[in-house]
Amino acid sequence: MDGTQKLKLNTWQTIRVGFAFLAICAFWQMYNNVIPLILTKTFHMDKSISGVIMAADNVLALFLLPLFGGISDRCSTRMGKRKPFILGGSVAAVFLMLLIPFFDNAYFKNPKTVFEILFVCVLGCILVAMGTYRSPAVALMPDVTPKPLRSKANAIINLMGALGGIIYLVIAKVMYPSSKTQGVDHVDYLPLFLVVAGIMILSLIVVMFFVNEVQLNAKMLAYEAAHPEENLAVETEDNKEQLPADVKKSLLLLLVSIALWFMGYNAMETWFTTYADAMWNMGLGDASLCLTIATGGAILFYIPSGLLAGRLGRRKTIMGGVLLLSACFFGGFVYTCFFDVFHSPLYLLFFLVGVAWAFINVNSLPMVLEMCKGSEVGRFTGFYYTFSMTAQIATPILAGALLEHVNYMTLFPYCAIFVLLSFVTMLFVRHGDAKVQAKRGIEAFEDMD
Repeated sequence: MDGTQKLKLNTWQTIRVGFAFLAICAFWQMYNNVIPLILTKTFHMDKSISGVIMAADNVLALFLLPLFGGISDRCSTRMGKRKPFILGGSVAAVFLMLLIPFFDNAYFKNPKTVFEILFVCVLGCILVAMGTYRSPAVALMPDVTPKPLRSKANAIINLMGALGGIIYLVIAKVMYPSSKTQGVDHVDYLPLFLVVAGIMILSLIVVMFFVNEVQLNAKMLAYEAAHPEENLAVETEDNKEQLPADVKKSLLLLLVSIALWFMGYNAMETWFTTYADAMWNMGLGDASLCLTIATGGAILFYIPSGLLAGRLGRRKTIMGGVLLLSACFFGGFVYTCFFDVFHSPLYLLFFLVGVAWAFINVNSLPMVLEMCKGSEVGRFTGFYYTFSMTAQIATPILAGALLEHVNYMTLFPYCAIFVLLSFVTMLFVRHGDAKVQAKRGIEAFEDMD
């Protein structure tokens, strides 16, 4: 094991690899913030139809992510297995995304059905383009990183993704303050799309020119060959062993809990900018600042949530986060009952939303994986993403229908109730809470999803 002890993560190399994920997260942050506004304010679609369109990316992801991940596994080119997909997918996505504000502006000036149809078709194409390279981009890190270092490397990749989201939110705040969007008939989002396209191109350049996938992959394979004892895939052959009934019950209840809190949290992510515009008369930039603060709160508390789970246990940490998140959402509802404009003390509420989400999100996937054998980690990870992604498919549609057919006031109670229901199911989860020493520093990120 001496070789393992001497092995050190090349942090700057991992950061360069992480630029692919930074670009992906910047794009999706913009997509989730801007597209609902365009659908409802330019094309005047009702909220339920808009919700269906906003859920389409998650539906496609269920098929595209494993498909293109598997195809890239079998790909062999001079530049590597993953980079051809990153190159092709990024270029296609950048070209297609610039058509979005073009058709948005065209429809506002001349509201013809053809522009609406073309807009929806472009959205579909860009979702496919993003789906072709997300899995290869994520797979690039383990391709160039020896197994003992992949947890630390994955922490850096996730931080790069969070950075991408924050960069977008700050740009949106600066470019689109309320003074620029309030009371106008139409907002031209082309400058914002151009900036995000520039971020994606610069990130692509970093990955293509400063990450030698073939060479790094060869070094990683040489290390793995020299250390066969670290091959975690070598397990006992008892793959048919069944989980005890009580463990199965805990697993199912945990997965249901995951779906429930994603139902609540993702509804807020999807519809908050639309809600803030309608209820508090906030522009995109000001509404985006609230989401920026929530994201910042989550990032600041990733490490404390890992430390807290080491002391109290994952389950108690998650349940505390669930109670805090539900209380924040109920607080937002109560506030809207008394005020029709935004006041700065609400920034603290959104900071606490991020803190609560960190407590939940950092510890939920490790709880799922705690109930499986080492040879089943991929399968159980699949369980986690099946439940979380299914929730993210359903909740924009359901929440959007409530906004459209009942009232905008339903958003915060909707989020709070679903999150609170996950507290009830978590009460009956009895397994998956390993008693381990809290990790320190960047290692506290290692279990981050």
